[in-house]
Order: sequence, then structure tokens, then C-alpha cells
Amino acid sequence: MTNKFVKPGDTIGILGGGQLGRMMAVAAKHMGYRIAVLDPTEDCPCAQVADVHIQAAYDNVEAAEQLSDASNVITYEFENVDLEVARIFEEAGKLPQGAYPLEVTRNRAEEKQIAVDASLPIADYSIVQTFDQLTTALESIGFPAVMKTISGGYDGKGQYKFETEEDVDGARSFMKDSETYIVEQWLAFDVEISQVFTRSQDGEISYFPIAENIHRQQILHETRVPATVTENVVKKAQQAVAVLSEKMNIVGTFAVEMFVKDEQVFINEMAPRPHNSGHYTIEACNVSQFEQHVRAICGLPLLPVHSFPAAVMINVLGKHRDILLDRLANYHGLHFHDYGKKDSRAIRKMGHITFVGNNLEEIDETIAKNNIHMW
Repeated sequence: MTNKFVKPGDTIGILGGGQLGRMMAVAAKHMGYRIAVLDPTEDCPCAQVADVHIQAAYDNVEAAEQLSDASNVITYEFENVDLEVARIFEEAGKLPQGAYPLEVTRNRAEEKQIAVDASLPIADYSIVQTFDQLTTALESIGFPAVMKTISGGYDGKGQYKFETEEDVDGARSFMKDSETYIVEQWLAFDVEISQVFTRSQDGEISYFPIAENIHRQQILHETRVPATVTENVVKKAQQAVAVLSEKMNIVGTFAVEMFVKDEQVFINEMAPRPHNSGHYTIEACNVSQFEQHVRAICGLPLLPVHSFPAAVMINVLGKHRDILLDRLANYHGLHFHDYGKKDSRAIRKMGHITFVGNNLEEIDETIAKNNIHMW
């Protein structure tokens, strides 16, 4: 499609009303845009800051057409979007990102295949549908390994890990008839990183500093910048995402999670929208991943990225939220974001906090003084 320019005062439609949509909307409102959101949940995070809330299911074609009519440009905050709905927006000339990146990133098999086609390193994998196919795949891949649903699943959901051969039989109850799964080699990596970047409609790429990710129970706990990787790894990571962005004709903010082992970079997963590991950019960079995304989809020039020397972002889960709010007046040196979610569950992401400073050692001292690691 030709470049689409959307001026302040026009309306940006967002498919999905979670925290990513909320932060996207806040950045857009700061720039003078109006916001319409389609989400089935009453008073969802994005609806709290939007001008229009169309409360309906994501695959409701009539509601999608309402969003299209109300919007000058449309984006999405998650990848499990109904492709028929995405194509409605694309055919109307209102989806600069296109439907193709969604088609790829919502399907782990297609995600792996595009990395293979681009000659980028990935962990050994196999696609299986039956238990017999699983056992054959594990004979080739070896242990440890992990099996994931081909689509859906996040924060460790929809996954089954094989430490040894003794774990194989337990997968019978995990697998469902007629479902497709991907079985991957479990890499003993040195560090996991994310490269969050934004690509304009003209193909210009703006990179944010590479972040190092630390997980707890398969949920992102902490993102640290700068990552403990060499300039050689940074160069390889940025070259890899440049190739992927060209193959998928990416527009907007996009994230690629990678494993680093012995200076080699392995593509893990992709997200065709702003990403949890890029939240640090709100306070630690002159332009956030959300503002840069809005600039890209609205046809505005991207800003060069400048950042503080160091930053740490920590997710606030449901089990942390009351502690944070009760002690907020006693915490020092942090920026906090509450997503406005009404339903708090122990491992649901309810917000995040960010520390910025001159180096990671200084930030870690501040975190320790606040007893944040005691959560």
C-alpha cells in the first residue's frame, strides 16, 4: 500500500484493549490523536483512556466495520487477531502493518519457517500432531526439549518441557486430538535478549537498545539495559531483525526475542507490536516504543533513539500489586505504571516499574534498598 499520513486530530483505531493498547493510546493522545478501541471487556485498560469503546468480540465482523468507520488508521496490540478482521482493515487501506506479519507470528511453524528461509539460526525443531510423531521428533532433537501449541499461549501457557525421557509419557495428557504442536530443542543459552525496533512505511529502521530478559516461572520478570552482550552480538541481532523486517515488510514497532550462546544468536519468538521487554523505553529513552509505533503507522518520520546509560524494568504481577500500592510512598527512585485491570490474579501482569540510572550496579543498589527482590 502507499504511504499513509494520518494527522493529529484524526482517530487511531486499536484492536485490543489491554495494557499495550493503553500505553499506545496514551502516547497517541499526547501527540493529539483520538482513540477508538475494539475490545469485549467493559472498562478495559485502553478503554479508560480512549474516546470510543466498541465493546464486542475480536472476531465480530460488524464491530470491526464500526471500528474501521470510526478510524483513519488501525493497529493492533496482540497477534492472535482474527485474520478475517485484519483483512477487512487492510482492504480498506487502514492497516499499514498489513495482515501478513500477524499470519506469521501467530503460528509458530510459520515463524520458524520464515527464519529458516532467511538463513537465520534457530533451535532444532519439529512439527507434530500425534504422540508417535512426538517420540520420533524427540529421538532426533534430544533432551531437554519443549513442546508448545502451534498458536496461542504466552507467559509459559501451552507448553510442556521434557527434561529426560521419563517425561515423555506425561505428554499424552497435554496433547489434544487434531491439534498441532512444535517440539524444540531446549537451548542452554548464555542470555536471552530482545531487539525491539520500529520500521517506517519507507523502510527506515530505528533500533532501541538491546534488552536482557530474566524470567521467573516462564514469565518475564525483569528486563535490563544494557544487555550483557558484546558489540558483535548486537550487530548480529540487528542484522537478523533487519532481514526479517524486510521479508515481512514490517511497519511499526516489532520485537524479536533471541537466545545468545557462544556469541551465536538464535531466533526464538517474534511479536508484531510493542513488547513487554520494551516498556523501559517510556522513561529511559527520548522516544518510547509506543510513540515510535504511532509515528510509523501515521506516516511520521521516526525519531533517532537516545537513552539513559542503564535501566531496569520489573513486571508487577497480581501477587505484587497490593504490596506495591501499600508501600508506594516509601519506595524511592522508581517510575510506576498501573494498567487499570479490575481482575487481579496472582500471575497476571497488572503493571510495571522502571528504574533508570548511570549503570546497572547503581540501579541494583536502589532495588535492594527498596526490597523489590523480596517480592
